[in-house]
Amino acid sequence: MQRRQILKMGLGAGASAAMGAWAPLQALAQTTSGTGYRAVVCLFMFGGNDANNMIVPTDARYNDYQRVRPNLAHNRDALLPIALTGTTGTYGLHPAMVGMQKLVNDGHAAVMANVGPLVVPTTMAQYRSRSVTLPNNLFSHSDQQGAWQSGMPEQPARTGWGGRMLDRTLADGSTNRGYAAISVSGGNVWEAGERGFAPYRVSPSGDFGIDFYKPDGSDPLSQALNETLAEARANPFEQTWLNLMRRSIDNQRVLSSALSAGATGTVFPNTGLGRQLRMIARLIASRSSLEVSRQCFFASIGGFDTHGDDQLQRQNALLGEISDAVAAFNAAMIEMGTHNEVTLMTASDFGRNLPSNGQGTDHGWGSHHFVVGGAANGGQMMGRFPELAVGGADDVGQGVWLPSISCDQVSAEVARWFGADDAAVSAALPRAASFSRLSGLMKGVA
Repeated sequence: MQRRQILKMGLGAGASAAMGAWAPLQALAQTTSGTGYRAVVCLFMFGGNDANNMIVPTDARYNDYQRVRPNLAHNRDALLPIALTGTTGTYGLHPAMVGMQKLVNDGHAAVMANVGPLVVPTTMAQYRSRSVTLPNNLFSHSDQQGAWQSGMPEQPARTGWGGRMLDRTLADGSTNRGYAAISVSGGNVWEAGERGFAPYRVSPSGDFGIDFYKPDGSDPLSQALNETLAEARANPFEQTWLNLMRRSIDNQRVLSSALSAGATGTVFPNTGLGRQLRMIARLIASRSSLEVSRQCFFASIGGFDTHGDDQLQRQNALLGEISDAVAAFNAAMIEMGTHNEVTLMTASDFGRNLPSNGQGTDHGWGSHHFVVGGAANGGQMMGRFPELAVGGADDVGQGVWLPSISCDQVSAEVARWFGADDAAVSAALPRAASFSRLSGLMKGVA
C-alpha cells in the first residue's frame, strides 16, 4: 500500500473524533477549583419522548388522562407505583420501567416535572401576548435539541453548557484534559466548549481509532503510516492533518491503555443503550489512569418521534431499554464506589401533546425527566405537574404544556454540584440567573 493511499483511506474518520478536543486553546481564566472526582452523564432521548405516558397520576387525575387519550392510556393497575415527596397525589411509572421504579423508590432518582427550555420565567398570559422572549422555533426537533444542550434557547446552538462548564472547571494544562468530554454516541452540541472542547468519540464496543497500528512499525502497514506521519508538507492543510493524526494516535494509545485497566463486574443489558452506559462505566473506572478530575459523558437513544407509529409498542421497548440500562449503570456506580460522584440526567427534544392523533402524539414542549445518582436527593418531584386538561391552565394549545421549570434550573444545580461556582454557572448557563434556584435537588449544594 502506498502512503498516498493511506491519506485517502477513511482512517481519519476514527481518529478525527479525537482532534477537536485537542485543538489549540485560547486563554480563559478558570473560575472553579473543585476537589475530588465528579462526572455528569447526559442521556438524550432523540425525537421527543411522550412523558405523559412515562409518569402518570394514579389518583382522580387518572380519569382526565384516560379520557383524552383512550387508545394510548395505560391501565391504572399496570402503572408502577412510585413514592414521591414534594408533591400531592399519587403517581405511577410506565409499566416497562421496573428498574427506574426501584431507583425512585430507593431514593436514587428524582423526578423533574414539566421541565423545558425557557429564556425567562414565562406565564401563560406572557406566552399568549408574546411579551417575553421565547425559545427559537418551538416544536422544531433540531432547534429544541440545541436549546436543551446549549442552554441558550433563543439563538442557534453553537456551544453547549457541558463544554462551557468544563472550560471553567478544568485548568489549562491538566493531564489528559481532552478526555474530559467523551461521547459514546457521536457528535453533540452539549460537550462543545468555547475554546476547543469537543466530544472525544468512543465506540460503545471499545473499538475506536486505528486499532491495527503498531508504533514500532513492525508490520508493513504500520511502517507506511509511520513514514507518512513523519513527512513534512508545504501545504498547511496537509501538515495540519498529519499533526492532528499523530496527536490522535497518541491519544488513542493513552485511552486504550486506561480502558484496559477499567472494568466493572455489573452485568449490563446487551442493548444499544446498555452498551453505551457500560462503556461509560468502564471509562469512569479508568479515571485514576486518566487523571481527569471532571468529566462529561454523552449517551443517547432515538426513536421517540411517534406521530403515526404504534406508540405503545415503540415506547414500551424504548423506555424499557432506558430503565434497564440506567438501573445497571447505577448499580455499577455503587459497585465502583462512585455512586456519589456521578450524576446522570435525562433530556429530550421536547415532550408531546396530551391528545392522541390516532396512533401516536404530536410535538409538545414541557416534559418530565430524571436526575439519577447518589448525589441526587431522590424520591422527590421538583416542579409542578401539569393539569391534564386540553385548554387547561398549563395548555398553550392542543394539550402542549408550558414548562413549570426551565431545563436551565435543573442544569444549574447539577453544575453547582459538579464544582462550578456562581461565575462559572453564569458563563455556562447565562439564562439560569433569571430563574429561582431548585435548591434541594442535589446533596451538598449550598
